[in-house]
Amino acid sequence: MNGLLLVDKPSGITSHDVVDCIRRAAGMRRIGHTGTLDPAATGLLVLCLGAATRLSEHLTSLDKVYEGAMRLGVETDSYDMDGKIVAEREVPELTLEALQNTCNRFVGEILQVPPMVSAVKIGGERLYKRARQGETVEREPRRVTVREFTVLRYEPPEVFIRVCCTRGTYVRSLCHDAGKLIGCGATLASLRRTRVGNHSVEDAWPVDSFTSREAVASRLLPMDSALDLPIVTVRPTGRSLAATGGLLGPADLIEPPPPKEGWVQIKLASGRLIALGQAQQTPAGMRIHAKRVLIE
Repeated sequence: MNGLLLVDKPSGITSHDVVDCIRRAAGMRRIGHTGTLDPAATGLLVLCLGAATRLSEHLTSLDKVYEGAMRLGVETDSYDMDGKIVAEREVPELTLEALQNTCNRFVGEILQVPPMVSAVKIGGERLYKRARQGETVEREPRRVTVREFTVLRYEPPEVFIRVCCTRGTYVRSLCHDAGKLIGCGATLASLRRTRVGNHSVEDAWPVDSFTSREAVASRLLPMDSALDLPIVTVRPTGRSLAATGGLLGPADLIEPPPPKEGWVQIKLASGRLIALGQAQQTPAGMRIHAKRVLIE
């Protein structure tokens, strides 16, 4: 089986637990997810099965959308309610407009310090392992982009939010940092991932619905429509070149190569995705180098 599986992860289990469940149901090992959700978080996990695992790096880099709640007046060591409470303060009178103005300060390209309780590696070890030992490690800020940080409604002490962000952004850190600006502190109270790129949690299936190989196979999405990358279509003569990781020129394509360098999808005229390639400028002009071959 080759393709994508959209799974709605429940709270209380890890992303790896979900992968293990699907592996048992499908009777196959070659399955991976494209972006971890914390155990307490719910929502969309995009799994890659079989040859689709070769697409995972491109799916992992897609923007993600979350909805959740930020609890004011509380700070924890993990920046969410699973952690130890380290401070509690009175919540001041706040308007929706004032809260939104604070959140707006985090929209755009920002430098974000990851939480101590996270899977980020420093010195070859996961931060959460060092946090369990009572350590606090200096963390370098990372450059991320927050495209949206919207206040949906305010029911004191909880602020309901929607965040659209790039890979590697911690919504927990956004809440923690926003709480600092507000003055009373804040922590993430709940989180649900609703989108990964063009994939929506509305199209996902609960974990317990995957009870057999047939149940998995019937819900697989084809690789052909998995990515949002430029497409080049090969002539029949170019198929073997793409299948062996060759260099494709204009004569091998139905249409001219794209004008810009970067990743492209290499497809047959039928629409079948057979490889991912990189458009690159050469002395002879633009060429497509097949890099991730998806057919034998």
